[in-house]
Amino acid sequence: MSPITKAVFPVAGLGTRFLPATKATPKEMLPIIDKPLIQYAVEEAYAAGITEMIFVTGRHKRAIEDHFDTAFELEHELEQAGKLALLEVVRQVKPPEVQCVFVRQPRANGLGAAVLCAERLVGNEPFAVLLADDLLVGEPPVLAQMVALHRSLGGSLLATEEVPREQTRRYGIVHGRSVAASVTALDAIVEKPEPEQAPSTEAVVGRYILSPRVFHHLHRVGTGAGGELQLTDGIAALLAEEAVYAYRYAGRRYDCGSKAGFLEATLRLGLEHPETGPALRALMREIG
Repeated sequence: MSPITKAVFPVAGLGTRFLPATKATPKEMLPIIDKPLIQYAVEEAYAAGITEMIFVTGRHKRAIEDHFDTAFELEHELEQAGKLALLEVVRQVKPPEVQCVFVRQPRANGLGAAVLCAERLVGNEPFAVLLADDLLVGEPPVLAQMVALHRSLGGSLLATEEVPREQTRRYGIVHGRSVAASVTALDAIVEKPEPEQAPSTEAVVGRYILSPRVFHHLHRVGTGAGGELQLTDGIAALLAEEAVYAYRYAGRRYDCGSKAGFLEATLRLGLEHPETGPALRALMREIG
């Protein structure tokens, strides 16, 4: 079984739900406490043993490249000021063994199109896809759970969770047969079905381990829901020739693509943070 060494981060979206904050700042750079969303996703991939991070960006996402670059002036100033703890924080944004590669997506026309932009960089090996909008917290980290499971299962693996039926139109929805605790072998996957047409309420969230064969199908499926090239459609075509599994991960998801989910993540992680937790708990008692 080939190890998972590469992760794709589709980050070309415009982030319109957070305007005007995202007019000049990539939505993936919005911070939860003191780290941008994209850094949480990269740290999760690194914890899973991945060392090549492939970012599919747009022309307005230069701040992401800068974040993972070396900041010589900042590091020099921190070192001269004796702020060695902060210096280490800055240097650990990208550990030395991690390689960051950036490729442009000409226009935002679907998750499938974004993943297809990484085809040449991924090559002929299984790879991970992480959506930074979905901040997943687990122990061990969710992608590490999936990499361990992939070693025994093979095939492609999608992180899933149960959602209310009225929300199925927001997700890719899977259907299949249980083969192990928290694991389903898929018979079907449908992009954003109406509640009355959804085959289940098990929804795909922003973590994938995919066979490179998915690229072959993405070239052929054509546009789908919303007039975009959907990754879900490529996975549905892949099902005809390879096994695809759904994994109900152990952890918690914060939908940071929505204002409410972003605020929930800030609040809950802020309560757990050693620096902000005490003050935030005191504030909550004051508010009542």
